[in-house]
Amino acid sequence: MTASTFILKAMHTTSSKLFAGLAFVLVYVLLDWASYLHPMYGLNITPWNPSLALGLVVWFRAGKRVAIPWFAAILISEILVRGLPASLPLTLALSGVLTIGYGIMAEVLRRYVDGEILRDRHRLLSWLVVVVIGTLATSCIFISLLYFTGLIPVGDWLVATVRFWVGDCVGIVVTMPFFWLLLDGRARLRNLFARWETAGYGLLAVAALWVSFGLGGDGEFQYFYLLFLPIVWAAARQGVPGAAIAAFILQAGIIVAVQWQNLVAVTVFELQLLGAVLAFVGLFIGAVVDEKQRVSNELRQTLRLAAAGEMAAALAHELNQPLTALSAYGSACQQMLERGGDAERLRETIARMVAESHRAAGVVRRLRDFFRTGATQLERLALQELVDSVAAQFADKAASQGVRLEVQAMPPCWLLADKLQLEVVLRNLLANAFDAVGEQPAGQRRIEMLASVEDGAVNIRVEDSGQGLSVANVARLFEAFQSSKSSGLGLGLAISRAIAHAHGGELEAVAADKGVFVLTLPTEENFNEPA
Repeated sequence: MTASTFILKAMHTTSSKLFAGLAFVLVYVLLDWASYLHPMYGLNITPWNPSLALGLVVWFRAGKRVAIPWFAAILISEILVRGLPASLPLTLALSGVLTIGYGIMAEVLRRYVDGEILRDRHRLLSWLVVVVIGTLATSCIFISLLYFTGLIPVGDWLVATVRFWVGDCVGIVVTMPFFWLLLDGRARLRNLFARWETAGYGLLAVAALWVSFGLGGDGEFQYFYLLFLPIVWAAARQGVPGAAIAAFILQAGIIVAVQWQNLVAVTVFELQLLGAVLAFVGLFIGAVVDEKQRVSNELRQTLRLAAAGEMAAALAHELNQPLTALSAYGSACQQMLERGGDAERLRETIARMVAESHRAAGVVRRLRDFFRTGATQLERLALQELVDSVAAQFADKAASQGVRLEVQAMPPCWLLADKLQLEVVLRNLLANAFDAVGEQPAGQRRIEMLASVEDGAVNIRVEDSGQGLSVANVARLFEAFQSSKSSGLGLGLAISRAIAHAHGGELEAVAADKGVFVLTLPTEENFNEPA
């Protein structure tokens, strides 16, 4: 890199940082100006301070280099918004106290609440504790400086401290999640605003505000509880992002209503406490919803991975035929070349090799598609052929373990199904049956497969001479991670039932003194692919 290139790059980086700093200062001052309502003694003691939330989010992302722009923004706000109510040296000291106090709070959040601060309930509670304690400590120091310099009357220290603390705490709790989304999740925020339900709970919030303040303003806000409806809706449907948007809309609406009705400061103070509770309830519900969604997605992925592993066994059997054929055709080609065989036969053999390689590639592709999307490849299958194919894979195991494996004649019917996936189900049922009869003495180990057609569906039964299942065991048998085997994951039956459902069928266990499992599948003419 040449010296000129390095200088140009450094200038570009410096100018970008300077522009970002100036933009932060401008937005901070505008927010401070918009929220400068009902100030106490003309000082920076208001019921709602959302600008601090912006500063915390930016510090959380950018680190300590935000300290200087933040200090400048606070100082400029004291001059332009509040008209410099204190002397310049005291204003500098007060601006420094706020910058240092909330900077420490941001550093604590960066260190102990890593990643997304509202990702789960633990981080949400940690964030709230840091905000409450941090704002309280900063408020005590800030108000004490004003008190000892005579800007707050004697005896009002506690009232001023509580007012300042609640205003800062509410401003952060209500607006920090929204600013977090605005800076770190703009794409997600755009997607949320594009949904009809976002407009729905936004309109509901406006309606609830009008009822609470328009009708209930003269009755001490007896309809305030209606404000919980939009935020609960948003949190339940969209998690923390939805709760953050709804909380911001409601808080902005409360401020507008306060100005519109010219409410006294004490009433505003009470409403801010209720607003903070409203926001936190919504965020907590949203965090729970997000956690459940993540767990559901992780479980779905785990099941898919386990199912892919189960399918690998069926694929190995399926791949054996094309690979064996490829080997045979390759040997034939080699012999023809050595003997000087005719070109026509050689071309024909090579064409068969290509066809078998495509067949093998198709089998592998099916595993890959299932691994990615859970897709199925439906084909027309003869029931007898399917059952015989799976039973043949257990013939050697039955002979070595002294198990009598009986496959009854299947009804003459056809299925529209994914062969590999149904093989996974039947393999699981037979493997479990072998485990069950393994506890029986020699001569009493029997497994039987039989089927019947009823009402357009075929019922494939796998029965074994094991100890059977109780009603309690049947109730939880298909739950994921429930396994009676020390080496098992407890996913085989859960995967098998999911595959049965994907084919429009069902897999059930029967409580009896012997093992009985019934796989029900629609016949070809009655098959309706699930949505």
